[in-house]
Amino acid sequence: MSTCVFIQIRCTPGKTYAVAEEIALQEIHSELYSTSGDFDLLMKMYIPADQDVGKYINDHLLVIKGIERSLTTMTYKVF
Repeated sequence: MSTCVFIQIRCTPGKTYAVAEEIALQEIHSELYSTSGDFDLLMKMYIPADQDVGKYINDHLLVIKGIERSLTTMTYKVF
């Protein structure tokens, strides 16, 4: 069973659309939203069960140019 995480992404000013486009091209997300507040994007991602969550995020998401900071929220149970 995969692990569902929500990742808030802060982008370099002026790079939000480029970051969102690269995420979409890589098809690593389940859902992706533009948001207001401290972060520019909110992404829902499923991490394969056999993968380390931190390494997977580092290897697949944080290599995208224009990402300044991220905040990952782990999920544990669906209600």
